Amino acid sequence: MSSALWIAVLVSALGTLLMRLLPLLWMQRRLARQAGGDGPEAMPQWLSLLGPVMIAAVFGVSLMPVTPGLLSWVATAIGVLATLVVWWHKRTLGWPVAAGVAAYGAVVILAALVAAP
Repeated sequence: MSSALWIAVLVSALGTLLMRLLPLLWMQRRLARQAGGDGPEAMPQWLSLLGPVMIAAVFGVSLMPVTPGLLSWVATAIGVLATLVVWWHKRTLGWPVAAGVAAYGAVVILAALVAAP
């Protein structure tokens, strides 16, 4: 591997570590300052909103196809529909994601097979 790739890997690893370590250290100091405040009421209110906001952001980004076109939008719509249908029946997280990815992949592969001479 080139040195530029190693530097990118190390910077990514450091960034990932800091994104997890800094909030942990901040919260530990905050709880230490508040005597006996180990419960959920010791957490700042904005922190409870952070998880759902991040999930919504990732969901929004994942709905936008990389190369916008009719096939991408159709495959994305079918993948989302498959995800929702499986979630409705199973009420779990793993199977719906697998079904959505499989449906998206199946649409893309079938379209490639149909378009091939």
